[in-house]
Amino acid sequence: MKKHIPNALTSFNLLFGCLSIISSLVENDLEKAAYFIGAAAILDFFDGFVARALKVGSEMGKQLDSLADCVSFGVAPGFIFYKITNIPIDFNHFDIHSYISFLIPIFSAIRLAKFNIDTRQTDSFIGVPTPANSLFIAAIPFVISANSFGLGSIFQNIWFLVFFPIVSAYLLVAELPLFALKFKSFAWQANQLRYIFLICCLISLFAFGYLGINISIILYILFSIYNNFQTKK
Repeated sequence: MKKHIPNALTSFNLLFGCLSIISSLVENDLEKAAYFIGAAAILDFFDGFVARALKVGSEMGKQLDSLADCVSFGVAPGFIFYKITNIPIDFNHFDIHSYISFLIPIFSAIRLAKFNIDTRQTDSFIGVPTPANSLFIAAIPFVISANSFGLGSIFQNIWFLVFFPIVSAYLLVAELPLFALKFKSFAWQANQLRYIFLICCLISLFAFGYLGINISIILYILFSIYNNFQTKK
């Protein structure tokens, strides 16, 4: 019976991804859609944690997890971004800016497929993980709604709307090593980077609210680049 628990959690991850899509497209409620992605991210963390704790990991669970992640952290955030891009632009009478949003689900699928066959990504990541990318997008509707620190307009700027999906797609599949938040022990020396990063995330969330999520994802990339530079010394 216990072998089905992780897959059940993964299935709920997929369900929340589907509910997020409905919230975006049918209800036009992007904040609700974002909450569903947040719930899916929590389940995505716990399904792997439970599988390792119960020692019931399986190839089926691995594939189901990727399929669920493709919906929850690829398609769902892609539709949120699609709905955000509501500024009309005419490039030779063809508004391409909204359709660029679908680079997000396409490259998320590619990212997940690469992860499944890349043996280098057991203790770290190569390219930005799909949950991190989706959480960055999920925070945007809240920042726009609250106009956090007057920065809401940045996320509605046409240049951001056009270029973010391109940059996001690149970072998903880039040969960029990023550290994983996997603690083999709780010793400070072995996890110094992780602890400092988590402290910075808490400070960002406390100080900036939902904007702190966007800041945390950016910090994650910057911390990883710094860590790579230090490792090569």
